[in-house]
Amino acid sequence: MRLLNQGGSIMYIILVLLVLSLFFIVKAFVSKTKDELHSKKMIGLAVDSSLLSLVIGCLGALLGIIKLFNMAEVLGETRPDLFSAGLRASLANITLGLLSFVIGRLGILLYKWSLKSAGNK
Repeated sequence: MRLLNQGGSIMYIILVLLVLSLFFIVKAFVSKTKDELHSKKMIGLAVDSSLLSLVIGCLGALLGIIKLFNMAEVLGETRPDLFSAGLRASLANITLGLLSFVIGRLGILLYKWSLKSAGNK
């Protein structure tokens, strides 16, 4: 929870996108046998939400680094403790974005693998 607060409000957006990706993947698995079109739509939404979490994580990291350099410019000095705290906060965004992307992609990969194995039976 502390890491979420350090990364700022963008961390919560990424967390919501992770939950959405997982929701879409579960919906795709559930509707796989009943409605193939709906299942493919859910996987498409999972692809989009996982990719969006990665992009928003990168954006949050860049905004954090810009904020860090602005702070260093205003202070006129680069204190190592402030600089490292700013870098840690900005890297938290991209870390959660990458984690969300990887988890979403693993779910999508499992879904596609299950389609291939179901077709061979």
